[in-house]
Amino acid sequence: MKKILKHYAINTFSLWVISNIATGLVFEKGLKTLFISGIAITAVFFLAKPVINLLLLPLNLVTFGLFKWVSSAVVLYLVTLIIKDFKIIGFHFYGYSSKWIDIPTIDVKGFLSYVLFSFLLSLITSFIYWLMK
Repeated sequence: MKKILKHYAINTFSLWVISNIATGLVFEKGLKTLFISGIAITAVFFLAKPVINLLLLPLNLVTFGLFKWVSSAVVLYLVTLIIKDFKIIGFHFYGYSSKWIDIPTIDVKGFLSYVLFSFLLSLITSFIYWLMK
């Protein structure tokens, strides 16, 4: 039970961080939808993601694991089907510029927006798990 609660807390926090980094995630009823979406993402990650990864295993082997983001994008799509108040309408990142790095503005719609949000979700959750070790 502790493992599930830990995953839920990390997924919910990661969703909140992602919604602050890039626009396009819509929580129509605010925090209530965010918490319900965290529950749904945790459940789908535990129940459906192993099946999706098994189905996409040949493509994942050919691309040396780069296709995992697409399986996470399918998980996000399933969550948008389950939770009516949670929507992904596009991916818009305003860009970042500093002395050492420049990241351009990114504006994407469609399935690629799911892939980019799943990339951010996996990046942030991996970082949080690394911090917790």
